[in-house]
Amino acid sequence: MRRLFPVTEETAARTSAGSPQEEGASGAAAGREGREAREAREWSLAELAAAYAYPEPAQGAPRPWLRANMVSSLDGAAQHEGRSQPISSAADMRIFGTLRALADVVLVGAETVRQEGYRPARVRTEFAAAREAAGQGPVPAIAIVTASLELDFSLPLFTSPLVPTLLLTGAAAAPDRIAAAERAGAQVLIAGEGVGVEPARVVQALAGLGHTRLLTEGGPRLLGQLIAAEVLDELCLTLSPTLTAGGAQRIAGGPSVAVPHRFALASLLEEDGFLFGRYRRS
Repeated sequence: MRRLFPVTEETAARTSAGSPQEEGASGAAAGREGREAREAREWSLAELAAAYAYPEPAQGAPRPWLRANMVSSLDGAAQHEGRSQPISSAADMRIFGTLRALADVVLVGAETVRQEGYRPARVRTEFAAAREAAGQGPVPAIAIVTASLELDFSLPLFTSPLVPTLLLTGAAAAPDRIAAAERAGAQVLIAGEGVGVEPARVVQALAGLGHTRLLTEGGPRLLGQLIAAEVLDELCLTLSPTLTAGGAQRIAGGPSVAVPHRFALASLLEEDGFLFGRYRRS
């Protein structure tokens, strides 16, 4: 990954050390060359994993940590023609893969599964040893939030996952659809009293299975529900240097919150005009 670097005080200090005022013209040139060499070096996957590591769990029962990973164009679109890929990049996909490799489970809405053509998480050999050391399975489970359970159970998500796909629904879900899902090999979790789910109960249900490193990839409606319920701990946001116009959704939808939730910037990376921000609940 080229020209990807952390925007930190340490980086700024290294930059100021090579200023013309302090070094003179030749020193400034050498300083610029050194900085360019540092910035051009591609980050390894291990370095990305360290940069995006989940918080260390507290002693006792570990607290679930829910992070979201989303991409947005400059004019606020979370997708183009129904998919996020057109506003993504190679660097964005490297971070996407890293975040998945760190997670116990990937939480996603049913409509996003349909639109994006979701498949089971694949084994990443680069992260296999780290996952084993962390007590994780070979891949994160895919957990789908669905009120209707109207999903195609012949898809690879259900026919060939390395770990069973999870379905989160409400207690009022149709019994025949629950039965069909279970026959297809999915594990159904009840996380709401009505037809839909309650975000806090989704987190609790996943934590009850030992999944505390949670990652959601949306879509916008699900992310809006998680924000409104105040269960989102972290947002990893890729700002794509693209403009789409049109009426595409933002990264989060649904009713607005009464008071905007303030998040603090934890880190900021850049490559080829793409900004990769990481924000935590303040």
